[in-house]
Formats: sequence, C-alpha cells, structure tokens
Amino acid sequence: MVVKDEELPYLRRCVELAAEALESGDEPFGSVLVSGDGTVLAEDHNRVASGDRTRHPEFELARWSAAHMSPAERAAATVYTSGEHCPMCAAAHAWVGLGRIVYVASSEQLASWLTELGVPAPPVRTLPVSEIAPEVAVDGPVPHLAEQVRELHRRFHHGRG
Repeated sequence: MVVKDEELPYLRRCVELAAEALESGDEPFGSVLVSGDGTVLAEDHNRVASGDRTRHPEFELARWSAAHMSPAERAAATVYTSGEHCPMCAAAHAWVGLGRIVYVASSEQLASWLTELGVPAPPVRTLPVSEIAPEVAVDGPVPHLAEQVRELHRRFHHGRG
C-alpha cells in the first residue's frame, strides 16, 4: 500500500502532536489511531519525560485500543505516527491485533539523525517494524513531512551533551 493524499491530514496531526510533546519538554513523537471508516479514535504524544520510558504514544494507543475496540475493529484500524514504531511499540501493536502502520520518518532515518546530533544509542536496538511484527502492513516514510520531524528532533537535542 502507498500513503494516499487523504491520509496526509492524519500524518500532519502526528507532526503537530510531536511538536506539542517538544513544547512540553518531551521527545517529539506523536500518533493518531484511526478507525477503518476514517474516524479519529484517539491520539497521544510522547510522555517519557515523566521518567517512565515506556510512555510512547504508539504503546498508549495499543493499550487504548485493547480496552475500547473489538478485535475486528482493531484489525481494520490504522496507526499514523511521526516516527516508525520502536520494537516495544511494534510488539504491543501486533499483540493487540491492530492493523496498518503509517509513519512519517523511519527508525533508520531517526537513528541516522540522532547519530549526526551526537545522541547516544538507545538501550533497545532500533529495528524496522517488519522485523518485530512481520504480519503488520507498514507504509512510510513521507519525505516532505520527515524533514519537519527531523527539525523537531534537532530542536529537542540541540545543546544536549
């Protein structure tokens, strides 16, 4: 599948949510859960600055979907996100049976940007979703929005050692 023009508003919202996370002092990631009929069901941004490094938006949306949606509704849903799911979030996504993932920036892009910024590697290896959850349909990146995400990460890490 390819990212369609009608999906771009969801992805733009993910970038807005990432900017909101940055404004609140958190790492810039944002995600939106959309039903099979195109209804926005839930959205969130990173909340790891609280000290709980598992507070990724994709993980929160997986938990929300498990509590509020039937298995069939989850399978028909799409998670749009500013950055490709990390291994923890990819596993949560697959375990609750959510459908497609569409991301703005890939984990490979993010890792490259963070290396350029001199940010130490994370404690969990960066892997593509397909290596964690091979049955999940995944689309991305979206180049014209990825540059905005790159700038948010640059702003977050600017001046950090």
